[in-house]
Amino acid sequence: MNRLFSILLSSVILLQSFGLHIDDLVQIDEFIEHAQFHSEQYGDNVFVFISKHYGELKAAHDEEHQEEREEHEQLPFQHNSQTLTITDFTFNNTVLAMETMLFPAPRTFNFYYKAPSSSLHTDGILQPPRKA
Repeated sequence: MNRLFSILLSSVILLQSFGLHIDDLVQIDEFIEHAQFHSEQYGDNVFVFISKHYGELKAAHDEEHQEEREEHEQLPFQHNSQTLTITDFTFNNTVLAMETMLFPAPRTFNFYYKAPSSSLHTDGILQPPRKA
Protein backbone atom coordinates (compact mmCIF):
# COMPACT_ATOMS: atom_id res chain seq x y z
CA MET A 1 0.00 0.00 0.00
CA ASN A 2 2.87 2.36 0.82
CA ARG A 3 4.52 1.61 -2.50
CA LEU A 4 1.32 2.30 -4.40
CA PHE A 5 0.84 5.60 -2.57
CA SER A 6 4.48 6.58 -3.17
CA ILE A 7 4.25 5.81 -6.89
CA LEU A 8 0.97 7.69 -7.20
CA LEU A 9 2.27 10.72 -5.34
CA SER A 10 5.52 10.83 -7.30
CA SER A 11 3.65 10.56 -10.61
CA VAL A 12 1.34 13.44 -9.60
CA ILE A 13 4.37 15.56 -8.71
CA LEU A 14 6.00 14.63 -12.04
CA LEU A 15 2.90 15.59 -14.02
CA GLN A 16 2.59 18.88 -12.17
CA SER A 17 6.23 19.67 -12.85
CA PHE A 18 5.47 19.31 -16.57
CA GLY A 19 2.53 21.70 -16.17
CA LEU A 20 -0.20 19.10 -16.54
CA HIS A 21 -3.35 19.49 -14.49
CA ILE A 22 -6.31 17.28 -13.73
CA ASP A 23 -8.40 19.56 -15.96
CA ASP A 24 -6.20 18.60 -18.90
CA LEU A 25 -6.99 14.92 -18.45
CA VAL A 26 -10.71 15.68 -18.29
CA GLN A 27 -10.54 17.71 -21.52
CA ILE A 28 -8.86 14.97 -23.60
CA ASP A 29 -12.21 14.04 -25.19
CA GLU A 30 -12.64 17.64 -26.43
CA PHE A 31 -9.12 17.46 -27.85
CA ILE A 32 -10.04 14.31 -29.80
CA GLU A 33 -13.35 15.76 -31.03
CA HIS A 34 -11.67 18.97 -32.22
CA ALA A 35 -8.91 16.96 -33.92
CA GLN A 36 -11.56 14.93 -35.76
CA PHE A 37 -13.31 18.17 -36.77
CA HIS A 38 -10.05 19.53 -38.21
CA SER A 39 -9.43 16.25 -39.99
CA GLU A 40 -12.87 16.30 -41.64
CA GLN A 41 -13.12 20.07 -42.27
CA TYR A 42 -9.55 21.01 -43.24
CA GLY A 43 -7.87 17.65 -43.91
CA ASP A 44 -5.29 18.19 -41.14
CA ASN A 45 -3.36 15.30 -39.72
CA VAL A 46 -2.49 15.09 -36.01
CA PHE A 47 0.85 16.91 -36.36
CA VAL A 48 -0.66 19.83 -38.25
CA PHE A 49 -3.49 20.02 -35.72
CA ILE A 50 -1.04 20.16 -32.80
CA SER A 51 1.03 22.78 -34.64
CA LYS A 52 -2.10 24.90 -35.27
CA HIS A 53 -3.22 24.80 -31.65
CA TYR A 54 0.03 24.55 -29.67
CA GLY A 55 2.91 25.27 -32.04
CA GLU A 56 4.19 27.76 -34.56
CA LEU A 57 0.96 27.98 -36.58
CA LYS A 58 -1.14 28.92 -33.53
CA ALA A 59 -1.15 32.72 -34.09
CA ALA A 60 -2.15 32.42 -37.73
CA HIS A 61 -4.84 29.86 -36.94
CA ASP A 62 -6.31 32.03 -34.18
CA GLU A 63 -6.51 35.04 -36.51
CA GLU A 64 -8.16 33.07 -39.35
CA HIS A 65 -10.71 31.21 -37.22
CA GLN A 66 -12.16 33.60 -34.65
CA GLU A 67 -15.44 31.64 -34.64
CA GLU A 68 -13.67 28.66 -33.04
CA ARG A 69 -12.31 30.70 -30.11
CA GLU A 70 -14.67 29.09 -27.55
CA GLU A 71 -13.72 25.61 -28.74
CA HIS A 72 -10.01 26.48 -28.57
CA GLU A 73 -10.37 27.66 -24.98
CA GLN A 74 -11.88 24.28 -24.05
CA LEU A 75 -8.87 22.35 -25.34
CA PRO A 76 -6.45 20.89 -22.79
CA PHE A 77 -3.11 22.53 -22.03
CA GLN A 78 -4.49 26.01 -22.75
CA HIS A 79 -4.16 27.31 -19.20
CA ASN A 80 -1.93 30.31 -18.81
CA SER A 81 -0.10 30.08 -15.55
CA GLN A 82 0.38 33.44 -13.95
CA THR A 83 3.43 32.34 -12.03
CA LEU A 84 6.75 33.85 -12.89
CA THR A 85 9.91 32.05 -11.98
CA ILE A 86 13.00 34.14 -11.60
CA THR A 87 16.27 32.50 -10.80
CA ASP A 88 19.09 34.67 -9.65
CA PHE A 89 22.56 33.47 -8.76
CA THR A 90 24.72 35.98 -6.99
CA PHE A 91 28.34 35.28 -6.32
CA ASN A 92 29.62 37.24 -3.38
CA ASN A 93 33.26 38.14 -3.64
CA THR A 94 33.28 40.10 -0.43
CA VAL A 95 36.35 39.53 1.68
CA LEU A 96 35.67 39.93 5.37
CA ALA A 97 38.50 41.52 7.31
CA MET A 98 39.15 40.01 10.71
CA GLU A 99 39.00 42.59 13.43
CA THR A 100 39.95 42.26 17.05
CA MET A 101 37.03 41.43 19.20
CA LEU A 102 36.33 43.75 22.10
CA PHE A 103 35.21 42.04 25.27
CA PRO A 104 33.14 43.94 27.79
CA ALA A 105 34.73 44.84 31.09
CA PRO A 106 33.93 42.49 33.97
CA ARG A 107 30.97 43.64 35.99
CA THR A 108 30.69 43.72 39.72
CA PHE A 109 27.63 42.07 41.10
CA ASN A 110 25.48 43.26 44.00
CA PHE A 111 24.90 39.83 45.48
CA TYR A 112 27.00 37.04 46.91
CA TYR A 113 26.56 33.45 47.97
CA LYS A 114 26.98 32.36 51.56
CA ALA A 115 27.03 28.68 52.37
CA PRO A 116 24.25 27.71 54.77
CA SER A 117 25.31 26.77 58.27
CA SER A 118 23.28 25.38 61.09
CA SER A 119 24.09 24.71 64.68
CA LEU A 120 21.82 21.66 64.64
CA HIS A 121 24.05 19.94 62.14
CA THR A 122 27.19 20.49 64.17
CA ASP A 123 25.54 19.39 67.44
CA GLY A 124 24.65 15.98 66.02
CA ILE A 125 20.86 16.23 66.20
CA LEU A 126 20.38 15.70 62.49
CA GLN A 127 22.68 12.69 62.15
CA PRO A 128 21.56 9.43 60.50
CA PRO A 129 20.37 6.65 62.79
CA ARG A 130 22.92 4.22 64.10
CA LYS A 131 22.60 0.49 64.50
CA ALA A 132 21.65 -0.52 67.97
